[in-house]
Amino acid sequence: MTTPSSVITRKENSESNNGNSVVTLERYRSGMTNFDEWMNSIEKNAHLFQRHYDEFNLQTKDIETFKNYIQSDGIHALIIGEDWCPDVWRGLPVACALAEQTGMELRLFERDKNSDIMSEFLKDGEFESIPVIVFYNESHEYLGHWIERSDLANSEMSSLVEILHGKERGTPEWDEARELYLNRQWEVAEGWRQSQIAELIDLLDNALS
Repeated sequence: MTTPSSVITRKENSESNNGNSVVTLERYRSGMTNFDEWMNSIEKNAHLFQRHYDEFNLQTKDIETFKNYIQSDGIHALIIGEDWCPDVWRGLPVACALAEQTGMELRLFERDKNSDIMSEFLKDGEFESIPVIVFYNESHEYLGHWIERSDLANSEMSSLVEILHGKERGTPEWDEARELYLNRQWEVAEGWRQSQIAELIDLLDNALS
């Protein structure tokens, strides 16, 4: 099976070798611990974060898969995000709900206040793409991380963007197209959430097999 483009393995990410990572256990534990803390810290788009959180339906089989990995390998996660980013308000609530429903330890960090952490998880070694979801084992050894959005979201996003093509910002045509674009995103949002979970499981299956 082809590894999703959003999944980075331990072997591929030389910047996050455990000996040199700035994410020591002490630093990890300094982060925010749950969705409520994140919501209390942000300044914008709270309603979008909340809607994605409320509408996400984590499947029972996926809960059990994560619980098994938590029990057997002590997996815990770190998330990097910012409140202005659409991929973050879509992806971060999914990871937070996952942590809450499985008992997985979680820490959240703002990207721009933690540039040294972000530098370990650059997309293609260059871009500060977010969200980033990083997994560690019980010894706090890096297992791999997930960036930005799922392959399904990437493929469907391309067709959605076409809705805006040729429309001039500030015109009634733009406003109408923008509303349609946003509505279509909500129509496919749950599929994107579920594909994110599937890719996170794929990451752990490969890292811990």
